[in-house]
Amino acid sequence: MSKYLLLHTAHLTSIHLRASVSSFLSPKTTPSSVVSISTSRPLYDSLDLHRSFSIKAFDTKNDNLPSSSEEDKAADAKVRAAEAEIDGENGDLKGSGSEYNDDKYPSGEFQFREYGAWKSFVVKCKMLFAFPWERVRKGSVLTMKLRGQITDQLKRRFSSGLSVPQICENLIKAAYDPRISGVYLHIEPLNCGWGKIEEIRRHILDFKKSGKFIVGYAPACGEKEYYIGCACEELYAPPSAYFALFGFAVQASFLGGVLENIGIEPQVQRIGKYKSAGDQLTRKNISEENREMLTKLLDNIYIHWLDKIAVARGKKQEDLQNFIDEGVYQVERLKEEGLITDIKYDDEVRAMLKERLKLPKDKSLPMVDYRKYSGVRRWTLGLTGYKDQIAVIRASGSISRARGPFSTRGTGIIAEDIIEKIQTVRESKRYKAVIIRIDSPGGDALASDLMWREIRLLADSKPVVASMADVAASGGYYMAMGTGIIVAENLTLTGSIGVVTGKFNLGKLYEKIGFNKEIISRGRYAELTAAEQRPFRPDEAELFAKSAQNAYKQFRDKAAFSRSMHVDKMEEVAQGRVWTGNDAASRGLIDAIGGLSRAVAIAKQKANIPQDQEVTLVELVKPSPSLPEILTGIGNSLVGADRILKQLLDELAVSDGIQARMDGIMFQKLEGADYSSPILTMLKDYLGSF
Repeated sequence: MSKYLLLHTAHLTSIHLRASVSSFLSPKTTPSSVVSISTSRPLYDSLDLHRSFSIKAFDTKNDNLPSSSEEDKAADAKVRAAEAEIDGENGDLKGSGSEYNDDKYPSGEFQFREYGAWKSFVVKCKMLFAFPWERVRKGSVLTMKLRGQITDQLKRRFSSGLSVPQICENLIKAAYDPRISGVYLHIEPLNCGWGKIEEIRRHILDFKKSGKFIVGYAPACGEKEYYIGCACEELYAPPSAYFALFGFAVQASFLGGVLENIGIEPQVQRIGKYKSAGDQLTRKNISEENREMLTKLLDNIYIHWLDKIAVARGKKQEDLQNFIDEGVYQVERLKEEGLITDIKYDDEVRAMLKERLKLPKDKSLPMVDYRKYSGVRRWTLGLTGYKDQIAVIRASGSISRARGPFSTRGTGIIAEDIIEKIQTVRESKRYKAVIIRIDSPGGDALASDLMWREIRLLADSKPVVASMADVAASGGYYMAMGTGIIVAENLTLTGSIGVVTGKFNLGKLYEKIGFNKEIISRGRYAELTAAEQRPFRPDEAELFAKSAQNAYKQFRDKAAFSRSMHVDKMEEVAQGRVWTGNDAASRGLIDAIGGLSRAVAIAKQKANIPQDQEVTLVELVKPSPSLPEILTGIGNSLVGADRILKQLLDELAVSDGIQARMDGIMFQKLEGADYSSPILTMLKDYLGSF
């Protein structure tokens, strides 16, 4: 088996090239196989491993319902017009896929519905019999601290940290909970992508429809934090707040000079002119293609942010841009310009809320925090019990085929677990449709292809919709291709259909340190990737290049087949290029712009469920780790430290198969996530299991 290196960000990950012919293709279709790029839970009907919640918050009465925010619609229209101008200036090709029509699918806009007298009585009765940990004082304020890493996965029972599903679910519950008078958000520096930011912001706007107040407090605020904060009714900051609304930047790092100095020669085959991962090892500066791609992505993010903020604050985009270019950091100027409501400390905001709720001065403000309120069941609030069910399968992180000896539950996307869920859903008659929620930069190609095949089979039996979060690129996009409809946020990073393979020639380094390696082999190409002490022979280099080109063609052709697009048209939008959701929609790579709520509305449409009929979403999740599993993990971490280190080094040097993964530089720098570091990911996921 020949091995190839995939270069991901500044981290080195090896890959193998494998091609497998798809058996499903019709005789008229060119057989295509699996490609990928080197390296971003089980379900049993008999066990209670499902989490379900009502879709009341996501229902639409018809396709022409008013928007949850007419201002947001106006901003979206301006964004699309501005991006069209950029496309024209850069010579980008529009409409290389199917024509994008946003009105083709239901919007999934939130419709808050007041409970009638009988429903209110039933809910009050349920509250009387609620568990002790579900008890909430009447008139309480839900407080949530949005800070740090936010995952798209449901958190385990004893896990710390934040997750988008639970943040959004808490806002939905609070909108209908008669005990909750409003929401108080503490917004601090966030470490997540724009897809999750958009989903949270959308639910803040939805919550406001309940008529309850939602107040934000931002002691430290950048562009992402302010994007969420400006959706609140009011936004406050202390006099000493750190505000950094200075704009956006992206960086690219290059190791070519470093490797040259220490005697390492990367021998890289880059297929796709925008596939920049190999550049990080071979170049000393940025390529024009990479600069073009980064600039377009940056422009899309900047324009989208400017327009949404300008509309939310009633300002002209030009005035807001001039304000940012001034480099303003004084909180007083933010208040003068109307970007924040007022300057107050936290205790002053709480006192203001007490006054608003007409509480006596000697009484404290009744509050319930995020963790406790997450324990309030939807049943208690009358948000369950609907007949039709839609399954939700979440896939977050890097993709691998099987669980490693030291991996824990929740460590990335394990293909065998996802496949087991898909097969269970396919065989079950309880689910009318399925949503695959993807937040992944990719990973193992074989694993991606196996999941893609199962998703295709699932789509033959019932409607399947893909919903993209921050990123669904390379292997993540590979999964999404298997569904009938793909929904992404405006700034979701997707696409990245390309291949980078290679190996290191360590001959000069070995010579410097006095190391020698001898290989005895049989077979002309047996040393293709095993002989790292020398460069490729001419015949080896030719085979290596042809194999990489073949891998790219297979990936591209399968993408074209899945999207019902001519191969030539797919070639125009492939080439390893990363697109934002908005651009991907206009090029036929995705079908609709929106979040999970829109994916649900489309799933209902495809399943012939009336838009005004409430359904229940059933999250297919894993149980929390048991005490023996936790103790076993501790033992492994103590006794097997040397084996873990070896495994990590092997991960950085030699992998078992082709990987389909987005260039780490884009994901790491633009989205602030840590998918690009297998070491950090393993440590984070392991510690998160306790």
